[in-house]
Amino acid sequence: MPDPGIRVGDALGPQTLVDRPPGLALVLIAGTLPGVITGSVIRVELLPGAHVFDLVVAAVLVPLGGWLALTRPTRPGTEPRPARTVPRPVLILLAALVGCVGGIYGIGGGSILAPILIGTGQPPREVAPASLASTFVTSVAGVITFLILSVHHHGPVAPDWPTGIALGIGGLAGAYTGARIQHRLPDTTIRRMMGVLVIAIGARYLWSGLG
Repeated sequence: MPDPGIRVGDALGPQTLVDRPPGLALVLIAGTLPGVITGSVIRVELLPGAHVFDLVVAAVLVPLGGWLALTRPTRPGTEPRPARTVPRPVLILLAALVGCVGGIYGIGGGSILAPILIGTGQPPREVAPASLASTFVTSVAGVITFLILSVHHHGPVAPDWPTGIALGIGGLAGAYTGARIQHRLPDTTIRRMMGVLVIAIGARYLWSGLG
């Protein structure tokens, strides 16, 4: 039987960390999976109507997006700076924290993890597949957790299936398109685009938190 990691790598591009044991994707999943389950339980049991996490997410995303969009990239013709090595325990802990926040408010963990990893110098073409794989696994786990919790709660806990399916179809199309054109874009362009997008997402959460 072929290695499924190889198939994922082949689908998303030849230079991914998904098919490198243990792989960045597995490290991220090891943190985000328990984090999203914990966050889902906290959201339903302890914070059914909290808006403070809008401000927390905005406080993380807006500066992070500004850092990605405004920092000076490596100049052409110069030797690229080596990526900062993030210790595996620190990365797992960070992924767990992001997963917990994602479980509480439903924000995709990849929208936080990917900019952080890119900001440390990791190439976007290596971060994207691992981040997408982590987001997919934790999304499934989050849906299952909320379904289980909805059995014991009468409020709006169960997933909104029509909205979720529509967002899933759009996200799948966008992810496929991005994976196909990624190798044609310079890392600097991807970094700046990511920064602007992260700022926009953070601004939306800030507006919601202040509203």
